[in-house]
Amino acid sequence: MAVDHYENFPVASLLLPRPIRQAVRDIYRYARAADDIADEGNAAAEARLADLARFRTELHRIGAETAPIGPVDGELAPIFVPLAATVRRHQLPITPFFDLLSAFEQDVRTHRYADFDALRDYCARSADPVGRLMLHLYGAATPANFTEADAICTGLQLTNFWQDVRQDWHKGRVYLPQEDLQHFGVSEDDLAACRLTPAWRALMDFQITRARALLHSGAALPRRLPGRIGFELKLVIQGGLRILQRIEQANYDVFMNRPQLGARDWAFMAWRALT
Repeated sequence: MAVDHYENFPVASLLLPRPIRQAVRDIYRYARAADDIADEGNAAAEARLADLARFRTELHRIGAETAPIGPVDGELAPIFVPLAATVRRHQLPITPFFDLLSAFEQDVRTHRYADFDALRDYCARSADPVGRLMLHLYGAATPANFTEADAICTGLQLTNFWQDVRQDWHKGRVYLPQEDLQHFGVSEDDLAACRLTPAWRALMDFQITRARALLHSGAALPRRLPGRIGFELKLVIQGGLRILQRIEQANYDVFMNRPQLGARDWAFMAWRALT
């Protein structure tokens, strides 16, 4: 499938072993389609939730192998027929797919987070399931690996939040924890006006430090994974770290200088991953 959204991190790249490349595409197709329902267009919240409920029905159908719940929704067949085959072929757990769906539904219902614990809970369902599914595909689904993959995935999710503050504001969402805004003296009026105050820079420095610490805390995982798989994950971590660095270099102006990774960044990341 075409990856028709800008993605800072590689999706089913040639570094992945061929036997799992199609599985990654199938997982990405599912996640991308559900995320677009929650994020894109002008549909009302009720319509978005109704469409996501159709995804939930299809997941139940995949999970109920011995008692299928009716035929596949024809409109959703291009997503769920290959996904069902991938789940069966690789013996993937169905729970991570439900977790992802619950996060997309939460995006429709919840637009503010009181504290970091609430945001971390969201990340545990919006990002961590992807890492866990990848570990199942790698044949490396152990508790220790899950812990480090969760740290990497949450760190990447936070990195996306911090680079997308302006875009999320236009969608009516603020992922910066409310308690952190209050602590640093940053108001939502400041977000609306794109004010680059000392308080804003202190807030972003704090959030970047938090995300960077999570990425570093999972850095041992790719060293335990073999060959190209480990190198791919090193690249992903370096991508997150590079974006955080670019935010710092822009003096924390993510309003007018949203970082995107280009060819020179990827060359730098590859060098860091190799060394």
